[in-house]
Order: sequence, then C-alpha cells, then structure tokens
Amino acid sequence: MDSDFGKAVIVVIHRRKNFFSEIEKLFAENSRMLFKEITDKEKIKPNTVYVAPANYHTLVEKERCFGLDVSESVWYSKPSIDVTFESAADVYKQRCTAILFSGANQDGADGLLTLRNTGALTIAQDPLDAEMPQMPEAAINIDAAEYILRTSEILELIELK
Repeated sequence: MDSDFGKAVIVVIHRRKNFFSEIEKLFAENSRMLFKEITDKEKIKPNTVYVAPANYHTLVEKERCFGLDVSESVWYSKPSIDVTFESAADVYKQRCTAILFSGANQDGADGLLTLRNTGALTIAQDPLDAEMPQMPEAAINIDAAEYILRTSEILELIELK
C-alpha cells in the first residue's frame, strides 16, 4: 500500500507474550506506511499500520483511539481478532474493511460477521490459499465474508475501494 493510503491498518496476530516474531520486522521492512505497535489510548491516524501487542486485547474506542484490555483470552487468543473487529464495528460501521487470513481456530469469524452486518467490506482469504484454513473457513461457513479471495487478489480489491 502506498504511504498516502489515507486509512489506518490494524493487524492482529495471534502470538505469545515475550515471544519475538519476525512478522513485525517483515511488516516494518515491507511497508511504505509508518508501522508501530499499539499503545493504550493512542489516537488512530491514517497512513499508519498498527500491530496489536501480545497479551492484550485491542479495542477501537468511540474517541477513535485504541484501548488495551487484559481480560480473558478468546478462542485461546490474546489479542483476539473478534474483540478488535467487534469494537471496530461499533465505531466505524460501514467505513471499515476487514480481512481474515490464515489461522488455526475460529477467532475472527464472529467479528467479521458483525462487521458485515454493519455494512463493512469483509474479506476472507481463500482457504486453499491459506497456510492454516480454519479461520477463513469458519468465516465462510457463517457467511461473514462478502469476498473470498486469494492473497494476491485482496490488495487489488482494496486499492479499488
């Protein structure tokens, strides 16, 4: 995505606390947009890629800032994609685009459905294109995804919208 994409991007990855992952480094090195880990009460700004910190649920709050929550795991995950999607639906409604990629459980499917029901653009990665198809399959099974696309097709769609 171009550095003047005009929107914020929130990335929620299932990861363990205090476990270094190369994914953050890969995003930072391959993004033209500012890339940073979310902090509590941080204002959401366009042209920034935010990554949810490990061991906290990331909420989108009505003041258009982030809230970090330490409540129980959802689908054995903290951060939970469902928690982030559902809070984004409350605040941004149809002005959201949500994408659910590869994963090993059902986290994200219910949140994606909530977003779709508010009129948001919802996309699930094609399970045949996913390393772990359970998450996108769960979303597809409950009709949460408006589009089911291969990874290469997702960016094309986002650039058109």
